[in-house]
Amino acid sequence: MGKVVNRLKRAQGQLAGVVRMLEEGRDCEDVVMQLSAVSKALDRAGFAIIASGMRQCLVESKGEETVDVQKLQKLFLSLA
Repeated sequence: MGKVVNRLKRAQGQLAGVVRMLEEGRDCEDVVMQLSAVSKALDRAGFAIIASGMRQCLVESKGEETVDVQKLQKLFLSLA
């Protein structure tokens, strides 16, 4: 999870940059580009967290069906 935390901290810094840009009245195109970068970083962090959870479920299942497929699908769709 260390990489995910780093990614979220980077996104936090990018988001602070977006707020700063808005307060400074920066060009709309620059703000949107930076906001897009924040959004992608958050999406990647979310996917990494879900993938890690899936990996844990599959490793801990010991051959038994313990993965709630509907729940995982709902999590993925929440990021779409």
